[in-house]
Amino acid sequence: MNFQQLRAVRETTRSGFNLTDVAGVLHTSQPGISRQIRELEDELGIDIFVRAGKRLTGLTPPGEAVQPIV
Repeated sequence: MNFQQLRAVRETTRSGFNLTDVAGVLHTSQPGISRQIRELEDELGIDIFVRAGKRLTGLTPPGEAVQPIV
């Protein structure tokens, strides 16, 4: 876990789950944001975001518990 992964999660919820906007705010690429989120989820062993295909659509219950900490 690192601060970049946590910032990606924070900004994703702030931007309404739009990873293109998150990439712009964090000055990185959209695939990089997706990778950081997936790596954090893998490390924690939970899904933070609800997915519809490749799109993020909301927070899972564990994601809602993690969000205030982030």
